[in-house]
Amino acid sequence: MADVTLTIGGSRHIVACRDGEEDQLLTIGALLDARWSAAKRAAGGLGGERAMLFVALMLADDLHDAQNRPPEAAPASVSDAQLEKLADRLEALAASLEN
Repeated sequence: MADVTLTIGGSRHIVACRDGEEDQLLTIGALLDARWSAAKRAAGGLGGERAMLFVALMLADDLHDAQNRPPEAAPASVSDAQLEKLADRLEALAASLEN
């Protein structure tokens, strides 16, 4: 286990994580810290716990938007030849599964 120190809203928090996950945890901590100022204002000075609730709500809203965003269209750079080759491969795979 590794310990990572996150700084969120000027406060330091030591969090344990599995070895190798330190960079991801630091990135996530930076996401929290980036929203801290707006969350603190939204909390109206009612304390860090309420501000952290607002941070969580902001991130949950971003996640909700991402989950409900329509999928991006296939890149325009896919040629007819590439699509045909893919179709041939899928047909060959289907045939091998039938046998």
